[in-house]
Amino acid sequence: MANDEVASRAAVSPRTRPGRRADAARHVDKDRLTLDWYQDKIVQVVVFLGGISAIVFIIGIFLFITREGFSFVVEKLEITEFFTSIRWQPTSEHRPTYNILAMIAGTASVTGLAMVVAIPFSLGAAIYISEFARGKTREALKVLVELLAAIPSVVWGFIGLSLMNPLIIELFDVPVGLNVLNAGIILGLMAAPIMTSIAEDALKAVPDGYREAAEAMGATRWQVVVKVVLPAARNGLLAAVLLGVGRGFGETMAVLMATGHSINIPDSIFDSVRALTATIAAELGETAVGSDHYQALFTIGIFLFVVTFTINLLADLVVRGVRKG
Repeated sequence: MANDEVASRAAVSPRTRPGRRADAARHVDKDRLTLDWYQDKIVQVVVFLGGISAIVFIIGIFLFITREGFSFVVEKLEITEFFTSIRWQPTSEHRPTYNILAMIAGTASVTGLAMVVAIPFSLGAAIYISEFARGKTREALKVLVELLAAIPSVVWGFIGLSLMNPLIIELFDVPVGLNVLNAGIILGLMAAPIMTSIAEDALKAVPDGYREAAEAMGATRWQVVVKVVLPAARNGLLAAVLLGVGRGFGETMAVLMATGHSINIPDSIFDSVRALTATIAAELGETAVGSDHYQALFTIGIFLFVVTFTINLLADLVVRGVRKG
């Protein structure tokens, strides 16, 4: 009996206990991986800060422009007149007016024409790159699209001012070439690259099984694209269009240089207009800080922020497949 007790104690001695052996192994591994553990934590913190910084910056920008224009909105802004009158005369000595209907119409007309130009180009390019191009041709076209997206807006504005302006005057026999047509073409070319990239990603996200099933039933490649791929990718394609609209609505320098910067509601594509963003860029540096004019420009900024945020939110919801109505 005593011999059995001694044997059992020996069997569970500290040197042979499985629990202590595992603890010792974990202790050794912890000591061995301490540096890797800290590196992993540092990377997690850096990635988290990088991800949350965008949200912090957006909130900070909104708070800043709201602070600068809030008193004007609360105390002096007449909402109905602000959105329904075309009179923008901030420097009038008798009765300054701050109404943005003409600028909304100018921005909308330029953006609308830009989408008429950009959607066929971007959708056609995305279809060709995703469904028809192969090998080096596809890679070269993707690089070209990325290079177009990297061209600064001031360069596009210079093209509109120095190249498109005389060309429109000569072709259409109009007195001024800085108009809706000029800005719409330039803005459409600016928005096309980002729309192409997003549309291509949407087309590539369609499962290959859809294509293979359609081809097995005898469909041609074009029929596969029209009948299968495009309907399956419609959410992503709509998101590409919405982001293009947001890109056009928020563009400043190219629109400032190519529209003619004239306050009126356009009757044709050959009329000069003024955009909301161009008004802020042209006038903010010449206003007294804290004046009504200064605060009215920030009120326009609040309106632009809300519009572009709404467009981007809708695009995100569409990408996620959320349908309303």
